[in-house]
Amino acid sequence: MDYTIGEVAQLASVSERTLRYYDELGLVCPKRDRGQLYRLYSKEDLKRLQTVLFYRELDFDLATIKAIMEDPGFSTLQALEDQRKRLLARRNRLESLLRTLETTIAEQRGERTMTDKERFEGLKKNLIEENEKKFGKEIRARYGEETVAKSNAQMMGMDEKTYNEMNELGARLLEKLVEAEKTGDVYSPLAREVAMMHKQWLAYTWPSYNKEAHANLVRMYVDDERFNAYYLGKAAFLRDAVLAYLNEE
Repeated sequence: MDYTIGEVAQLASVSERTLRYYDELGLVCPKRDRGQLYRLYSKEDLKRLQTVLFYRELDFDLATIKAIMEDPGFSTLQALEDQRKRLLARRNRLESLLRTLETTIAEQRGERTMTDKERFEGLKKNLIEENEKKFGKEIRARYGEETVAKSNAQMMGMDEKTYNEMNELGARLLEKLVEAEKTGDVYSPLAREVAMMHKQWLAYTWPSYNKEAHANLVRMYVDDERFNAYYLGKAAFLRDAVLAYLNEE
C-alpha cells in the first residue's frame, strides 16, 4: 500500500512542505504516479523517513543525516541501535537534572539539605553529555577513549568551588580573547595571558597536560566551525597565540 504526501504528513506529524524538502535533498524520495503529479510513499520510504526524524530529534543537521544515510556501509538496524543509545543517554541526563531539581526544591521548602555533590552532579552530567554530542567523535578520534573517560571522571569529581572556578575562568577567557584579537598581535602580553588562561582552563578537565596535545587541540579548533563558533569566530587567533606561547616555553 502506498501513501500520499498528505497521509504521510498526518502519520508522521510533519508538514507536506518538509516532506517535499526532504525529497529535494534526496533524503526521502518517493516514487511518482504515472502523470508525475503525486508523490507515493512506500513502506520502505516510511522506514527511511522514521530514521531521518529520529536523527532530527537528536539534533543532527540534514547535511549530516544525508551523509550518514548515503554511506555505503549504512545499516538501518545499526542506525536505530545508535539512535536508541543516544536517546537513552539523553533520558538519563534529563532524569539526573530532574533529580537535582527536585532535591533543590525540597531543600528550598526546608525538607532536606543538599550536599555539594548533589547540587552540581546533574549539571556536570549535562555538560559532559552536551560536549559528547557536539565534539565527542572528534575528541575520541584524536585523544582516545581512555583519555576522554578520565577527563569525564575528573569533571564529575569536581566540587562546587572548582566547578564554579572553571566556568568563571572560561567566561573570562572568552572576554580576554576578544580584547587580544583586536590588537592583531599574537605575541602581545594580552595574547600571552589568553594562552596561559586557556592552559589553566584545560587543566580543570585534562588528567595530565602536555604541550603537544595543547597545540593539536587549538589547531583542531580552526578546522571545525563548531569550535570556532564557541570561540566567537576567533579560533585562529587563539591557535596562533597558544602556539606562540608554547614556542616560548
